[in-house]
Amino acid sequence: MSDGDPFLWLEGIQDEAALGWVEQQNAKTAQTLAAEPSFAKTQAQILEVLDSEARIPFIKKHGDYYYNFWQDKQHERGIWRRTTLDSYTSEHPNWETVIDLDALSELEDTHWVWHGASFLGSKGRHVLISLSPGGTDADVTREFDLVDKRFIPAHEGGFTRGVDEVDIKGKVKGGVRGGVKGGLEWVDADQVLLFTDLGPGTTTNAGYPRLVHLWRRGTPLNAAQLLYEGQVDDEFIYGYAQTTPGFERIIVERKPTFFTSETFLVTDNGNTLTKIEIPESAQAIFHRDWLLILLRDDWDLNGTNYRAGSLLATPLDDYLSGARTLTVLFEPTATASLQNTTWTQNHLVLTVLDDVKYQLSVLTPPTTDDGKAASGSPWESTAVDNVDPFNTVAVWAVDSDQSDEVWLVTTGYLAPSTLSLGTVSAKGITTKPLKQGPSFFPTDNLAVEQHFAISDDGTKVPYFIVGPKEKLTGNKTEAVPTLLTGYGGFEVSLTPSYSGSVGRAWLENGGVYVVANIRGGGEYGPNWHDAARQQKRHKAYEDFAAVARDLVARGITTSELLAAQGGSNGGLLTGNMLTKYPELFGAIIIQVPLLDMKRYSHLLAGASWMSEYGDPDDPEQWEWLRAYSPYHQINKDQEYPPVLVTTSTLDDRVHPGHARKMVALLESVGADVTYYENTEGGHGGSATNQQTAYVNAVTWTFLRKHLMRR
Repeated sequence: MSDGDPFLWLEGIQDEAALGWVEQQNAKTAQTLAAEPSFAKTQAQILEVLDSEARIPFIKKHGDYYYNFWQDKQHERGIWRRTTLDSYTSEHPNWETVIDLDALSELEDTHWVWHGASFLGSKGRHVLISLSPGGTDADVTREFDLVDKRFIPAHEGGFTRGVDEVDIKGKVKGGVRGGVKGGLEWVDADQVLLFTDLGPGTTTNAGYPRLVHLWRRGTPLNAAQLLYEGQVDDEFIYGYAQTTPGFERIIVERKPTFFTSETFLVTDNGNTLTKIEIPESAQAIFHRDWLLILLRDDWDLNGTNYRAGSLLATPLDDYLSGARTLTVLFEPTATASLQNTTWTQNHLVLTVLDDVKYQLSVLTPPTTDDGKAASGSPWESTAVDNVDPFNTVAVWAVDSDQSDEVWLVTTGYLAPSTLSLGTVSAKGITTKPLKQGPSFFPTDNLAVEQHFAISDDGTKVPYFIVGPKEKLTGNKTEAVPTLLTGYGGFEVSLTPSYSGSVGRAWLENGGVYVVANIRGGGEYGPNWHDAARQQKRHKAYEDFAAVARDLVARGITTSELLAAQGGSNGGLLTGNMLTKYPELFGAIIIQVPLLDMKRYSHLLAGASWMSEYGDPDDPEQWEWLRAYSPYHQINKDQEYPPVLVTTSTLDDRVHPGHARKMVALLESVGADVTYYENTEGGHGGSATNQQTAYVNAVTWTFLRKHLMRR
């Protein structure tokens, strides 16, 4: 394609001509894929999974109650509800509705999508509720009274963000400003940290907040105290507070890029900011009187080299006073990387991947005789037994201020989720299962295996494969339709998880499902990510192609029966499979994608990703960007496999213009391309279970049509 862009007009998100084009494309999809005999059944099967009453309702503790957000057939937009722990552990919990989002949406004539609730410590009657109009990242925040169960309007001293006007009953009046990017965070009952779009000059080039204010109840917004002002070319600035009794602190974070930050402690009533002197690429983690430092790059300090991916610990007060005695809590190996840290009141739980298999350990910090953090003493460490390495294990604290309890969720490709309540001690974690997710498809004849493909430069690339036991254990006489998915960016790790939709729509029909852990992800830590960043991006695509070839070499499938699927950065991945390796695939699925690497940094949040991809306005960097910009690699003389592209009109993270323009260009060269654009849902692609089921049914019907011929 020439540098001239004949389809630039499709970047007009709400432009009448562009929306008319979208409507025509959606109509074609409805008349083709949605008219397939299997479509209605598939949609119903997926909706049954999404709406199932047997799903685990995940909860968050606040005071004496446990809160849950829930969507089902009766609650399309969802309800926010609560119960007691005794009731929750029963077979049929007694839920009390706190907010009915469907009723609120009807009352305020806005399609609200739940963005979460922010509590003040472990008690308190007020909460900050974030709601998005249609599912965009831009949202509003409104203070809510948990006792009276009502929003508190500004004229009563309630904290609100992004709302034009609220009437005397707390109802939004005159609509909202489409939401704004940013947030509010509690400091105490009468103060919040405000970081949001306040109009021209208050955001970064990427559209995120660059100012943090301390806003006191009862004062006008324009009187809020400015704590920190970032630069326009920063990614974003935000603040948060820790409210643990005796360890209260306000923290401001400056993010110059996606992978760098500066951390400041705010003291003296907001008049003093103290910078935590650590490498820009490192992350500071605070808990009580401890400071943890997570490294992304090697760090030479006082003659000691600390490796990228290491976790270090030191008493915070000692570090602020200039002492630099650090204890290494975790150091990566060639196969092991730290994935997560979870503090309870008295212990630290580490989640580690070793060749993409899970391991947990409990660390207990040393203390002085008076209970304070002890510098230089070893931490007690205990490995947690009974962790299935082929299952993902998620751990988070129930109440890190007051207890050593944690929630644990385990899930696998063939293992429905299990929620347990755990108690952490120096000896490990004792668990009590509370809830078991439903099984949506039979697994007796299915198996999970892990294999390694060899990439072009000799790197071993792991991948998981799920499919019929007979096929995986040696029956290579018949190729099987296979779906290969991946991501490979932003240090995100892909690990096993249960999907009723994948099981019902694909595995039950004889398909094989494969997840590739390619470079660019975080499966082997920051070095695995950096190995495919910017000018090395092609390594991720070579890895994915190597997995595709390995599946064929093992006799699992053929290129004609192999499909690639990916969304967001994964959509850029599958866009490159289409343009660089079309001969390896029988079908390609590209979802909420990034595709035009010349324009991406000028579209919505794209400027915040230049540390991942590069700057297209720099001629030298554009040379490597152009090589993996799918929109610039379409060739009219190339034969392409069938392509499905999906996105959302209200995606304000990755501009829908990427998907629209790619489809128009593919059509212009005669490619077999299908398009669907949901009218809401943001970057997630859908806002309700009904919408999710429709988009999923389009995807699975497309795959069966081209790979299973049914």
